[in-house]
Amino acid sequence: MKFLLGERLRFDWKTVVVTIVSALLLIIDHYYAFTAWKHWDRFILYFVVPLLLTVVLFRENPKNYGFAFGDWKLGLAYAVLGVVLMSPVIYALGRYSGDMKVYYMRLLPGLPWTTFLDLIGWEFFFRGWILFAYLRRFGHDALWLQAVPFALAHIGKPGVETLSTIFGGFAFGWVAYRTKSFFWSFLIHWFISTLIIAAAAGVV
Repeated sequence: MKFLLGERLRFDWKTVVVTIVSALLLIIDHYYAFTAWKHWDRFILYFVVPLLLTVVLFRENPKNYGFAFGDWKLGLAYAVLGVVLMSPVIYALGRYSGDMKVYYMRLLPGLPWTTFLDLIGWEFFFRGWILFAYLRRFGHDALWLQAVPFALAHIGKPGVETLSTIFGGFAFGWVAYRTKSFFWSFLIHWFISTLIIAAAAGVV
């Protein structure tokens, strides 16, 4: 019987919840809409739902999942460095890449608040909820583990962007890990997304 059943399985229940719920939220985001605005759907799915589960189900302080400013001096330095290094690349892609222009120029209405609502949810989800839950269980491997669903969530976007997201996801995760906060990776991501849309639409 033991041969058939194998060793007794042991799981960390919070890791299981984060893994299952995060997969379901990504699938729901892809297939369903709850409002007429995608950015509000994503804010609800990726910000409100994980935050509620953290407080109500896990009975934990959201600070344990990066919901804080953390090391703000280091975070500010990372944010400035990220903006300075990425701006020329992002501007060039938005301005001169045909695939980027076609995909992103249609997203101009509502900028920058649409990207704010969209990405504050994404960054809390990936660089807060998933990252800090996985850090407890998997240590530094969590930096790569959280980057995988982040990269897969980009499928359907321009290929050059999607191919880079496994590394970009790691970099955002590194910022969150070092600062103990998702906020600084959010700032970088918000700026990048807003810039590429504005560049694709020709307003900058």
